[in-house]
Amino acid sequence: MPDDPLEYKAEADAALDRLAQRLRRLLQEAAGQLDPFPPFPGAFFTHGIEIEAPGVESPERGCVVLAPDGELYELEMGQDMTALALDQTDPVALREERLKKLEDLHPRDYVVYAYSALTQVVELLLERQAEAKR
Repeated sequence: MPDDPLEYKAEADAALDRLAQRLRRLLQEAAGQLDPFPPFPGAFFTHGIEIEAPGVESPERGCVVLAPDGELYELEMGQDMTALALDQTDPVALREERLKKLEDLHPRDYVVYAYSALTQVVELLLERQAEAKR
């Protein structure tokens, strides 16, 4: 038994960090197998899979997507106000889509998002495998 009770937390934090790193590698490898990577529904320019992670969602965080590089991002969609000011009316030209990398996720939250993402990627890979056998 450790002399300092905080050693339990330190060990748990280290285990969580290792798990998050392992999931990141698995997710990058699995996402690399999705070729072509699916387009994000309703987006003009973005490829990504929406990831839901009940229990760790935050009002400060928008739509979380897995991108083709196997990383998690917040998808920001909006209007290009500069193009709008120039009286452009083409909806594609006005559309603005940005992927903002989620670098500030606590390892606990990352584990939940990454596991959810990995299960979705595996489902897509299995579907494609089944289609290829037909």
